[in-house]
Amino acid sequence: MKKIDQDHSEFLDEMLDYWQSEGFLADTDIQKLKASYEPKTFDWRRLAQYSFWIAMACGVISLSALLVDKSLLDYIKNLYNTPNIVISIISAFVATGCYILGFRRKKTKPQHVFSNEAIIFSGVMLTANAIAYLGKAFNSNSNHFSLLIFFSVIIYLSLAYFFKSRLIWIFALLALGAWFGTETGYLSKWNWYFLGLNYPLRFVFFGLLLTGVSLFLRKHKQLSYFFDITYFAGLLYLFTSLLLLSIFGNYGTLEEWYLIKQTTLFYWAIISAVICVLAIIIGLKKNDAMLREFGIIFLFINLYTRYFEYFWDSWHKAVFFLVLAISFILIGRKAEKIWSLEFMKK
Repeated sequence: MKKIDQDHSEFLDEMLDYWQSEGFLADTDIQKLKASYEPKTFDWRRLAQYSFWIAMACGVISLSALLVDKSLLDYIKNLYNTPNIVISIISAFVATGCYILGFRRKKTKPQHVFSNEAIIFSGVMLTANAIAYLGKAFNSNSNHFSLLIFFSVIIYLSLAYFFKSRLIWIFALLALGAWFGTETGYLSKWNWYFLGLNYPLRFVFFGLLLTGVSLFLRKHKQLSYFFDITYFAGLLYLFTSLLLLSIFGNYGTLEEWYLIKQTTLFYWAIISAVICVLAIIIGLKKNDAMLREFGIIFLFINLYTRYFEYFWDSWHKAVFFLVLAISFILIGRKAEKIWSLEFMKK
């Protein structure tokens, strides 16, 4: 007997009851099928997954707090008097050990998915720590720290390709976005505009470029393993930037943005909505579920953002939330109709 998640068990029960009522399967067949599975009493896999996620998040917060807390760093430095270059080398060696251990365990203990990923994640964070202290050791006061971030991108991409690790590839894409933002900031002498573009508008082009790169990866056998993650990251950068652009426009500072009316940015909202609709149409034609879902989700976010922007101050709050409630009821009913068994029957 196979044990499955509770929600999957309920879905199978509903489907079998439906097939039984329609006469598609005999009662004896229904009983045999229902006896072939049972719901899990407790989802230990999900608990393990969430536990490791929380542990990794706490590790990131801990390391971030250490790096930004000057008093704590000064105390540690006075206590141990360890040069930055030594900390960098030690972090690099420990990170190497984490990578070797993590990928060795993936071969010898593949069932320990989350603990293996946690070890690799530790190596990723230690790599970032090694690069950060390397930058401190060779600090030239040039404020060109984007070079260090670019160095980390190269390291992460190399490790991800060598070990075929999607987790490290994700961090490479995050570091790539951080490098793009800091590098354009440095080139513009930390002005709010780079070639006349504020940060959201810059990342629209960055998201388009990364999405194009993902399509390039799909055509190459050795790199196609990273296509879906790169495609997802490119779309996320693109649509998030479009959403921010529809809110803030091409304004660099909040002071400038406060002085204008939100209705003057309506054309940015139109552009964002049009791109979402195009994504839905292309996703339907190409059977691209990811592109289609990004278009649908961000179109809804765009519409509700405009609703809050334009009607929050002008409408009575009772009317405002009544219309909001009705809209969600309509969406819920439509979703219920799509996924209900009655719709499947028709």
